[in-house]
Amino acid sequence: MESVNQNKPIVHKLTLKQKIYRSRQSYFMLAPYLILFFFFTILPVLASIILSFTYFDMLNFPKWVGFNNYARLFLDDEVFLIALKNTLLFAVITGPISYIMCLLFAWIINEFKGKLRAFLTLIFYAPSICGNAYYVWTLILSSDRYGYLNSILLKWGFINNQVLWFQTEKLVMPCLIVVQLWLSLGTGFLSFIAGLQTIDKSMYEAAAMDGIKNRWQELWYVTLPAMKPQLMFGAVMQITQSFAVGDISIMLAGNPSVNYAGTTIVTHLIDYGTFRFEMGYASAIASILFLLMVGTNKLVQALLRRVGE
Repeated sequence: MESVNQNKPIVHKLTLKQKIYRSRQSYFMLAPYLILFFFFTILPVLASIILSFTYFDMLNFPKWVGFNNYARLFLDDEVFLIALKNTLLFAVITGPISYIMCLLFAWIINEFKGKLRAFLTLIFYAPSICGNAYYVWTLILSSDRYGYLNSILLKWGFINNQVLWFQTEKLVMPCLIVVQLWLSLGTGFLSFIAGLQTIDKSMYEAAAMDGIKNRWQELWYVTLPAMKPQLMFGAVMQITQSFAVGDISIMLAGNPSVNYAGTTIVTHLIDYGTFRFEMGYASAIASILFLLMVGTNKLVQALLRRVGE
């Protein structure tokens, strides 16, 4: 036994410095992105968290106020509480629905071949990159008789008077949710299509031999586990998109909207950061939004790891 043990090769663990040196070419290629990511993502986030504990009006040096900004947010700012409720409602509805829509449409489109698949992908992806999307919905949901939806409903006799879509408090959030879902087939949708096209076809043959009997079992036990990286990426994108809604509300419902019915954390952040120049308070709002996004992402990623089990 001693002779056998003596013949075993001695494995030396590499230090972090040695690992970096061995992969120096890879780190050199990654350096431009890492530098930009640090200066334009990590550094602003850290600066925002630090500023959230200060009073800063962009004219005077920041003054340390501790947790006063956070106490003001939850105890004195009624609009923020409305914005928080609207944002969570918006995220809970649009996040899962848009994620399922992205996966479902990607799965269906992937069944087509060649140019037809590329054409359908473009058709579904186009709204998310359309710069005039808000103007399209402004025409559709215009509050006068010339708005397309009002015109159709009046013509068919469903209503007697035009509906004030974004001037009626109870209609503001449903309208914004519909528009957001229409715009939701973006980067996550493309990543799902890419993931579906990289799955090894032999895996389906092996699954059929192991007892997979229908397409739904094939989807759950083969397709989804094989594209977990894309599922994770798509989840991050859809969660970020659902929590970061702001432009839609401002363009369609105004800022502020009727009785703050369309106010979100982002619109509240824009109000204090862009118009009032209370950068310390705006940073506190941004920090809360950042924590919500990170917490939700961690929860969703934990759930996605169980796919296929």
